Amino acid sequence: MNQTEHSIPPRTDAAAWTLIFLAWLVAAISTLGALFLGEVMHLPACVLCWYQRIFMFPLALILPIGLFPYDAKVVRYALPVAAIGLLVAIFHQLLITGVIPERIKPCTQGVPCTEKVIEWFGFLTIPLLSVAAFSIIIALLVITYFRGSK
Repeated sequence: MNQTEHSIPPRTDAAAWTLIFLAWLVAAISTLGALFLGEVMHLPACVLCWYQRIFMFPLALILPIGLFPYDAKVVRYALPVAAIGLLVAIFHQLLITGVIPERIKPCTQGVPCTEKVIEWFGFLTIPLLSVAAFSIIIALLVITYFRGSK
């Protein structure tokens, strides 16, 4: 084989690399945002917020490991972490909106999980931002998986 054929990655790898990079970008922005709100603005985090951080922060480390060099298996490692984080974020959002009764809340000490620490534009809360971030990451990972399996 020609040396040039080995040095140019296939188009599917380049597109998949870009999708994983975008997923990492969302995870990195989410992680930095959570750190900014907690450490700079000194906003308290409830138990469910901590669980969401537990699932978001590793994504900011796992996803770039799959980029250099590109490894399609990163989807297998990152997708379950993001899916569990999304479930926690959805539960938290449903608790804040009152869909889930307050008596089920896991926050028995410290900051209550039903408290809206931030509400931008009248509807944008931290759990809703978390739902959006995990959803975007999962969508990018699923697209990467299906593009790679062709």
